[in-house]
Amino acid sequence: MKITTTGLTIPFTGLKKQYNNLRKEILDATDEVLRSGILMSGNNTAEFENWLARKNNLGYAVTCHSGTQALEIIAGYYAGDINIRPPRVLVPAMTFPATANAFLRTGWTVELIDTDAYGQMDLRKIDKNMSVQAICAVGLYGQSVKDKYFYYTDTIIEDGAQHWLASNCHRLSNSCAISFDPTKNLANYGNGGAVVTRDAQLATYARDWINNGKHLGHMDPGTNSRMSEVDCAQMMVKTHYLDAWQKRRSEIAAHWIERLKQRNVRSLIDDSNFKDHSYHKFVIEVDARDEVQKQMSLRKIETKVHYSDPLWDLPAYEGMGEHNMLSSAYALSRRCLSLPIYPELTDLEVEYIIDQLLEIV
Repeated sequence: MKITTTGLTIPFTGLKKQYNNLRKEILDATDEVLRSGILMSGNNTAEFENWLARKNNLGYAVTCHSGTQALEIIAGYYAGDINIRPPRVLVPAMTFPATANAFLRTGWTVELIDTDAYGQMDLRKIDKNMSVQAICAVGLYGQSVKDKYFYYTDTIIEDGAQHWLASNCHRLSNSCAISFDPTKNLANYGNGGAVVTRDAQLATYARDWINNGKHLGHMDPGTNSRMSEVDCAQMMVKTHYLDAWQKRRSEIAAHWIERLKQRNVRSLIDDSNFKDHSYHKFVIEVDARDEVQKQMSLRKIETKVHYSDPLWDLPAYEGMGEHNMLSSAYALSRRCLSLPIYPELTDLEVEYIIDQLLEIV
């Protein structure tokens, strides 16, 4: 088959376009911070944290260096309150390694659980006789998480890196870790994260942890894990556009889902869950995934795979769950393909992506 292109080159993220659109505002905000001489823990940090707390309808937000460290803060806090040593947490097999790493680094035993067809933890696969102190809820690709987790434990910890904007920021639990990695819906220009919570003690613990224990008089060790004043000032610029960006993501996703239905190609955004999604990733399931990805590349469309292996297939997590080549997580890892979805895509690019995909599959 002859491949024709329109001359388009569509990257997986819209970071370059976004910066060009916001360049003056970003530079003005940066200049104001640098001219002030207050580079850490100033008014911009407080303003951004207050915005996060309000956005999530919670009382507290504490920014830190990354989403991984936000989850590590929460994991460490809950580990200190649990008498069982080591405490056990359930983690879905399909997630980024950072999810498991945060618990392992704070002394938890991690038990990996197979997923359903959409990559969410399959609650039917949980051994009801297993002693479980917590479940880490991961809204893979931006799906909202399930309240049925509470059937197994009272302690639900949200790794909200991908789903925190789903369901109008409705929080399932008392604590959620957020990531502002450059690939996220609300992205920093480097690393960044936050703990959002309704637990005042957790907020105090987090603020102590990110300042090497200084906040509480060095009663416990911590580390240096802060977002800078420049980071937070730039993020506040972006907050004014976030709702419009989310609306555009949902419009693109809705259009693609309708086009895919006509050709019986499955999207990992469940129709019944569409309005409760954050549209962080638009993932499809296809046969011959690697060949489809190659053909998309030839048409100048960058795609990604999230993720090519369940955690239990990686050496660091061997023995943390029932490795099964017939598992849903294994099957999904071999068939999933992420399309570029971001608000800066033009209508022409949106149509070109879906037209080329449907021609290939």
